[in-house]
Amino acid sequence: MINQAQTAHGLSTLIREEWNPIVNTYAKYLINFSYGKGAYLYDSSEKKYLDMLSGIAVTSFGHNNEAIKEAVVEQLNKFWHTSNLFESGLQNKLALELAIKSGLDSVFFSNSGTEANEAAIKFARKFGNEKTYIITALNGFHGRTYGSLSATPKYKYWEGFFPLTPGFIHVPFNDIEALKSAYNKYVCAVMLETVQGEGGIYEADYEYLQNVREFCDENNILLILDEVQCGVGRTGKFFAYEHYLIKPDIITLAKGIANGLPLGATIVDKRIANVIVPGCHGSTFGGNPVSVSAALKVLDLLDNKMLSHISSIGTLIMNELKSINSHLLIEIRGKGLMIGVEFDDKIKVKDFVLKLLNKGIIAGTCGENTLRLLPPFIISYSDVELFLKTFKETLKEF
Repeated sequence: MINQAQTAHGLSTLIREEWNPIVNTYAKYLINFSYGKGAYLYDSSEKKYLDMLSGIAVTSFGHNNEAIKEAVVEQLNKFWHTSNLFESGLQNKLALELAIKSGLDSVFFSNSGTEANEAAIKFARKFGNEKTYIITALNGFHGRTYGSLSATPKYKYWEGFFPLTPGFIHVPFNDIEALKSAYNKYVCAVMLETVQGEGGIYEADYEYLQNVREFCDENNILLILDEVQCGVGRTGKFFAYEHYLIKPDIITLAKGIANGLPLGATIVDKRIANVIVPGCHGSTFGGNPVSVSAALKVLDLLDNKMLSHISSIGTLIMNELKSINSHLLIEIRGKGLMIGVEFDDKIKVKDFVLKLLNKGIIAGTCGENTLRLLPPFIISYSDVELFLKTFKETLKEF
């Protein structure tokens, strides 16, 4: 059943009540999109929405991208699935490209970010042998399955799901001394997001990540960088860690890698790959040929010209937001097209997002009170003007 309801600020929204055939894991806006094109989505009444969220950093090349669609249809006309018990030329090609871009050696394919992180956790512990503890950072987010959930130090995600998976130590982000103090001889790895996404768009400090890399080398432990949200071009580099002039031992990717088709990747160096043998891990659907075909086209499209566009248009958006003179804006954070706008407590970010949605702008939330902007890489300057105009109008309403 669906009833019309009013929010605290008088904003009209639809709220589903009583029976729902979908398990209630999401607080959904009851808008049913019919189709998308480029940076826009259209609902069943043909209302047009500028998508500044990209399915949470997923549809980086927009909706209904012709080049990606052509690659997907071509593969669909061949076969959709075989089995990972057989060789896959497509997987080999994508793995080689990711290995070359990262400077690492081997790739495990799965279906999602949380699966990519589960593989990273297992591989690190396999490499560590009797060393099984992993240090992660407060305010980080690594996924919803048990290993990645336990690596995510936030009680609101844990509540109701105890006991958690043991073997994780949580320390403050950007605090190298805290990390050093937490280290013990049973630690096998440090696992961090290069840019914390769900936590509020917080970048690792340059010196901090340099020091973490050095500390891991000194103690023969692994550095795992979770780039599920900030990787695949989102910050203006293919990998966000490239801004820091370091190289991790394990990288995890998902979200934007296949522009909306399910794919995760765990990239490892040869020391780790050498301890993984048949039977250690697996994924029935991981690296399916349709998703891999989409990912190969994404990598083709994500050339230096596109990376430069991401950097320049991201800088434009951030500079324009920073130029707004309002006591309601606490901080503008981010890099490339991964931007967080933290509001004063006088604004509830969910109310702001709903106002934007009513005006045809899709945005998200993260952190405590932060607007999350993850626009598609193909966003135009006129799209940016529309967003900024609507953002400023909405801010005045508060």
